[in-house]
Amino acid sequence: MPTLVLFALALRRAARAALPIACILSVAAAVVLDAVSPLELPYALAAGAALVVLLARRVRRRARTLETSARREIELAMLLVVAAFGAVVRLDGTLDGPLYPAILVSLALVAAFARPVATFAAVVLAGALELAIARLVAGELTIPHLAPHIGFMVAFACLNGAVLRTEVSRVRSLLRSRLDGEMTRLRDDARSFRLLAAPTPGRDASRQDEERLARSGAQEIHEAVLFALRLLKQSLGLHTAMLLWQNDAGTHLRISELASDAPELSEGPFGSGDGILGAALAQGTAVAVAGLKPSYRLPYYTGPCPVRSVCALPVFEHGAPRGVLVVDRVDDRVFSPHEAELLEEAGRYAVRAIQNERVFVLLERAKAEQGKLYRAVEALNSARAEAEVIDAAVKSAREITSVDFAAITLFDEKAKMHEIRAVSGEGAEDLAGARFRHNTGLVSMVLENRHPLPYRGEYDPAHQVIFTKRLLPPAVPSLVALPLLVHDRPLGTLVLGSRRRAVFNDAARSTLEVLASHMAVSLSNARMLRRLEELATTDGLTGLLNKRAMLEAAEQKIALAKRFHRKLSVLITDIDHFKKVNDTWGHDVGDVIIKGLGEILRRAKRTTDAVARFGGEEFVIICDETDARGAMLLAERVREELGKTVYHAKATEPGKEAPTVQVTCSVGIATFPEAGTTWDELFKAADDALYVSKRTGRNRVTAWAPAAKSTEPKGKGKTAAA
Repeated sequence: MPTLVLFALALRRAARAALPIACILSVAAAVVLDAVSPLELPYALAAGAALVVLLARRVRRRARTLETSARREIELAMLLVVAAFGAVVRLDGTLDGPLYPAILVSLALVAAFARPVATFAAVVLAGALELAIARLVAGELTIPHLAPHIGFMVAFACLNGAVLRTEVSRVRSLLRSRLDGEMTRLRDDARSFRLLAAPTPGRDASRQDEERLARSGAQEIHEAVLFALRLLKQSLGLHTAMLLWQNDAGTHLRISELASDAPELSEGPFGSGDGILGAALAQGTAVAVAGLKPSYRLPYYTGPCPVRSVCALPVFEHGAPRGVLVVDRVDDRVFSPHEAELLEEAGRYAVRAIQNERVFVLLERAKAEQGKLYRAVEALNSARAEAEVIDAAVKSAREITSVDFAAITLFDEKAKMHEIRAVSGEGAEDLAGARFRHNTGLVSMVLENRHPLPYRGEYDPAHQVIFTKRLLPPAVPSLVALPLLVHDRPLGTLVLGSRRRAVFNDAARSTLEVLASHMAVSLSNARMLRRLEELATTDGLTGLLNKRAMLEAAEQKIALAKRFHRKLSVLITDIDHFKKVNDTWGHDVGDVIIKGLGEILRRAKRTTDAVARFGGEEFVIICDETDARGAMLLAERVREELGKTVYHAKATEPGKEAPTVQVTCSVGIATFPEAGTTWDELFKAADDALYVSKRTGRNRVTAWAPAAKSTEPKGKGKTAAA
C-alpha cells in the first residue's frame, strides 16, 4: 500500500481518537468561561446537554463491558471532572462554595474504578481548571489559596485509590483462598473415593477435564450421603450423624459428610485408632455405648460430651474397611438391633453411591478417550497422502495428551535405513529429512521389539539415544517412541515428547498405541494409493508417463498455450531399425535400449516439459514455451547423445567379450499454433515429420512447416538434416 495512503489512514485514526478529547476540552473551556462571565442560559444549557450526552454514552459503554481501553477510561475520568467543575461553578459561582467537595468526590470515584493513568489525567485536568479559573477570576495566582485545593485533590485520589484497591485485593485474595481450599477439599474427596488417581507433576488439558469430572462426582457422592444422613437423623432422633472416610494409608479418618445439631465440631482429621472409632475399625463390627457422661471424650466434639449414647459402625468396600459411620443422640437409649440394621443399610448405601459414581466417572473417562480416538481415526481415514496422515496423527496426539515435540520416522526395510519424515516442535526443525542406519538408538529397538520405549516414557538424554548420538531431540523429561506396524511389518515410529513429567502414563500410552496402529494402517493405505496412481500414470519399463497420462497433460498444456498465447512444441522420437535390434540381440537388449533412451529424454527435458513412452519404441515430448528452433536444438541433443551411447548385449559364447550395440533415432517436430491448435492436429503434424525423417535416411530431425504442403506429397513435412 502506498506510503501516502498509510499516512492518511493513520492520520484519520488519530483524528478519530482525538475527537472525544477535543470535545471534552471544549466543554471544559466553556466551564472556565462560565466561571469568568456566566453564560447566557441557552449557551449554558447547550454546553450542559453536550456534557450530559458525552458522560451518559461513556458510562453506558463502561457498564456494558468488563474490560475497556485506557483511552476510554481517560475520557470518562475527564468528563466526570469537567461535570463536577461545571456544576460547582454554575450553582456556587465560585470554587470556595459549599459544593466544592463534589470535585473531590469525582476524583475519588475516578481513583476507585479507573486505571492509574486515567486518575493522573483527571488530577491534571482538575488542577488545570482550578488554576485557570483562579487566574481569570482573581486576576492573579494565589499559591496559599490554591495549594490546599490541589493538595486535597491529590490526597483524595491517592488515598481513595490505595485504600479501595487494597481492600479489593484483600477480598479477592480471601475469596481465592476459600475457593482454592474448597477445590482442594473436593479434589481430596475425589481421590479418597478413588475417583481420581494420585497427582502427577505434569498436567494437561485432558488431566484438568478429568479433575473436573472427578470433582463433580465427589459432589454427587456428598449430596447422596448427606441425604442418607439427614434421613437417619430425622428417623432415629439423632444429635449427629456423620460419615468419616479413611485415607489411602489407613492412618487417619476425615469427615466426609455430616448432619448435626451441634454448634461446634472438630474438623479433624482423627487417628484411625482414636476411641470408639478405632474400636469399630479394629473389631470390624458396630460398637455402641450408652450412659455417656460429659467427661467422656468423643474425637469430633471440641468441648464436653453433649450426648449420652453413641454408635460407630465400620463401612466396608470389597471386604476392606474404608470408613466409619458414627451416630449419637442426647437421649440415654441404647441403639436397638433394628436401628443397627438401618445404620448398616445406610453404610452400604454410601458405599454403593461411591461405587456407582466411580463407575460413572470411568464411563465418562472412557467416553472422552473414545471421542478423541474417534476424531483421530476420522482424520486419519480422510487423509490420502503421507503428509496428510502425518499431520493428522500429530494433531490427534496433541489432543490426547500434552505434546511439545513430535517426529515421524519411516523405515526402509531393504536398505535398513530410517528417515525422519516430519518434525513438529521448537528447536527440532533441523531433524527433518535426516537419515540414519538401523540399530543406532531406541527407534531401532522399538521396531525390533514391537513395543513402546523408553519404559514409562521417562527420558534421560544423558543415557538414552533416540535416533543417533548426533541427531538429538529436544531435552524433554517425557518421551515415548511407538512402533508403526501393519501385519507385524514395521513402517516406522511415532516419537512424542513433552516438557512435563509423567505425561505418558499407562492410560495415555495405551491410547497412543491405538492411535499409532490406526496411523500405520492409514500410512500403508496412502502408500498403496500412491503406488496405484503411479501405476495408472507411468510406464512400467521407463518410469515416464504413459499414453493416458500424456494425453491428459497435453490437453492442459495446449489450453494454457491458447490462453496465454505461448509457443508449444511436440516431439515424437522413434528408434531406427528397432525390430532388427530385437531380432538380432533379443528383447532383453531391446528393453535396455528403450530404458536408455527414456533416461536420456529425462535428463534432457526441463521441469515443465512432459515426456511419455507412447508405445513400443516411440516417445513423445511436449515442451512448454518452445518454438521450432528450440525444439530442434533439444531433438538434436537427444539424437546425438543416443548415437554416442553404447549398449552391451549378452555374450553368445562363454569366455567371449559381450558385443556392443549402438542405435540411432529419428525425430519429428510440430509447433503450436503453426502446425495445429489441437492435440490431434499437432500429433498428426509431428508424426508426418517423423515419417519424413524415416523415409529420407533416418537418424534425422524433421520440423513440420506450412510450406511443405505445396512442395511435398501429402503427409510429408520439411526435412532438416542432422
